[in-house]
This record gives sequence, structure tokens and C-alpha cells, in this order.
Amino acid sequence: MAKPHPKPIDPSELADLAIATMASAKFPMLATLDGEQPRLRPVSPVGTERFTVHIANLRSYGKTCEIAANDRVELCYLADNHDQVRITGTAGIVTDREVLESIWNKNPLLRSYLGSIDNPELIIYRITPNRVRFMREWALEYHEVSVD
Repeated sequence: MAKPHPKPIDPSELADLAIATMASAKFPMLATLDGEQPRLRPVSPVGTERFTVHIANLRSYGKTCEIAANDRVELCYLADNHDQVRITGTAGIVTDREVLESIWNKNPLLRSYLGSIDNPELIIYRITPNRVRFMREWALEYHEVSVD
């Protein structure tokens, strides 16, 4: 297989390229730590604001204890064209009722599956980015994207 020769990237377009990749990929992988053992699983974001991502979770899921013990996480989006976005950040539980209601009202699957926003199993995590990197199709070179 020939080495890919990706197009040069204009630094002023990095954020837009990353956001487009996230939209295209849809389902990122979430990395957490279980003690010293990394854990990785696909997740379905229930809301995204630029590089801040909201993830729905059930209290009984394994990642609940993992995030409670270590809130440092990473999301990796991989689009069909092999562009990649990695968001390194911290996961915090959303408690703001207005934010929860906004997410709840936009997600029929949550409503169907959980029945009520007050279901005690429901946790919404906000992944707050402290680093965002973009890579074009296996170029083996990450570009730092401003989180602002």
C-alpha cells in the first residue's frame, strides 16, 4: 500500500476540519482508566458544542466507577476518510437542570429508553477539552487545534 499524501492544511482551517470530522465520524471511542488498565468503548454523544462533548451514561456501567476514580479521559473520532480528532479532557457530571432538559428534549432515544429525566440511572457527562488534535488520513502528524 502506498503511503498517503494528504493535502497541506491551512492552520486557520484546523478547527473547522476537526469539527467536520467529528460530525462525519458520529460515534467516538472513549478511553478511561480502570486502575492501571486502559478501557476503550464506543459512545454516542448526546450533545456537542465545538469540542465540548456530552455523553449519556447509566450509573450501572463500568465507566461510571472509572470516571469517578479518574476523570481524565480521551475521545477519538475516526471518519470514513480516516481523518481523526482526539479530544483529551476531563469528564464531569452535568447537574444543571436546564442543560439536562435541553439534552433530554433533543434525544428521543434517551426518553424512550429511560422514561424520565429523573431516572436515577441517568448520568450525563460533560467532556471538557484541554487538548484537541487533528490528523488527516494516516498522515502520522497531529496538528494542535485551539480549544477556544
